[in-house]
Amino acid sequence: MSDIVKDFNGYRQKMNDKLLNDNNKVIKRIFNLDTNAYMEGALDVKTKELLGLVASVVLRCDDCVKYHLETCYKEGLTKDQVMEALSIGTVVGGTIVIPHLRRAYEFWEALEESGNNPETV
Repeated sequence: MSDIVKDFNGYRQKMNDKLLNDNNKVIKRIFNLDTNAYMEGALDVKTKELLGLVASVVLRCDDCVKYHLETCYKEGLTKDQVMEALSIGTVVGGTIVIPHLRRAYEFWEALEESGNNPETV
């Protein structure tokens, strides 16, 4: 697995564990709400992840972008589909999101380099 992917996932898991172990009811509910919002419903998971990716680019949250990129990868979305969604986020967000677009592209490449099987990510 690429270092950029491994580092992101390791840090995210470590800090999520710490946050959730503090047993703060509000934080736990927010995490739960986030998990449930992206489950299959009237919209399929792939569509919801693309929506989350676009919103994350517009809001300029690199951690969120990486999370949604990895989930898109695991869900089997193609590079073309993801890049089209990122292009919409860039149009909506404007040129200020271009640095985030660069990092998103780099992270997607790292996901692809990690292997052909998304389940190994």
